[in-house]
Amino acid sequence: MNLKQVTFSQQDRELLDNYFRIADTIADLIGPHCEVVIHSFESFEQSVVKIVNGHHTGRAIGSPITDLGLKMWSNYEKTGEVSPKSYFTNSSDGSLLKSTTCILAGADNKAIGMLCINMNLSFPFPEIVKTLMPDVSVATSVVNENFSTNASDVINQALTSAIDDIEKDDSVNTKSRNKAVTKRLYDNGVFELKETTTLVSERLGITRQAVYKFLREFKAEFATN
Repeated sequence: MNLKQVTFSQQDRELLDNYFRIADTIADLIGPHCEVVIHSFESFEQSVVKIVNGHHTGRAIGSPITDLGLKMWSNYEKTGEVSPKSYFTNSSDGSLLKSTTCILAGADNKAIGMLCINMNLSFPFPEIVKTLMPDVSVATSVVNENFSTNASDVINQALTSAIDDIEKDDSVNTKSRNKAVTKRLYDNGVFELKETTTLVSERLGITRQAVYKFLREFKAEFATN
């Protein structure tokens, strides 16, 4: 099969652009020893359209696709295989990389690009691990997040956290406590979960109508701002 450039539409470009934030997110999660690249199949000669931490391979936007990338694209065209596979390779300076590559498909499963992640393992392992651990010098480096298997747990954990925060806030008096707790949950999007109104009314000892009244007031305040 002869390789040829992929004919792109504006929709293809927009779909590929939406993956840029994913590249930033992955690089931010794994840290500075991780290079994340998005290739566009619109031009194999200048396929790199997004790259984070490109110093690991010396590449920049406008760099060409790799020979392995072309092989994976060709294989996708033949088999439709998208699933990423990890592998080890070496950069031009000899650094050991653990990599994975996934074909990005657009409309009608047309291959429009690739997402590539390259972890540089040539650095001392303690240095790599340090970038994965919280910075103890930053008080807010650890964020509370509730991982649950059902929505009720998520709501109850968020409710407990909101109650604790409001009870520590000296600016909130007893009369305003229930409204302040409800506002905290509303601001955090917890009322998008269907059971929230019922669980909040039960936990705070107020009627559902009172909760609905609070919500109407919050929405009205938002609409006037």
